[in-house]
Amino acid sequence: MEIRPIKTEQDYDSAIGRIEELWGAKKDTPEGDELDLLVTLVESYEMKHYSIAPPDPIDAIKFRMEQMGMTNSDMVKYLGSQSRVSEVLNKKRKLTLGMIKSLYKELKIPAEILLA
Repeated sequence: MEIRPIKTEQDYDSAIGRIEELWGAKKDTPEGDELDLLVTLVESYEMKHYSIAPPDPIDAIKFRMEQMGMTNSDMVKYLGSQSRVSEVLNKKRKLTLGMIKSLYKELKIPAEILLA
């Protein structure tokens, strides 16, 4: 087992290939240990080179609304008046801390997304 840091795309591709070969290796065996190490290295490389930016807070709200079959009128109890809902969803008004707390608590939208 020769484990090296993943520095290039070629290193990354080789590591992925080896992971595929080792997939299903039993835990606490040399192959299982190698698999664990390679997965950790690949995850680190992917976080650095292929990170995914968090979604825009308003896009996250709209997505949750769509998932739950909600309309703008349904958002009044979380954001305030109908005009305030419109302003927030059209990005003309920022979310307040009270709105964020309500959206987090009631609609289960992660606070770290709403605070972005």
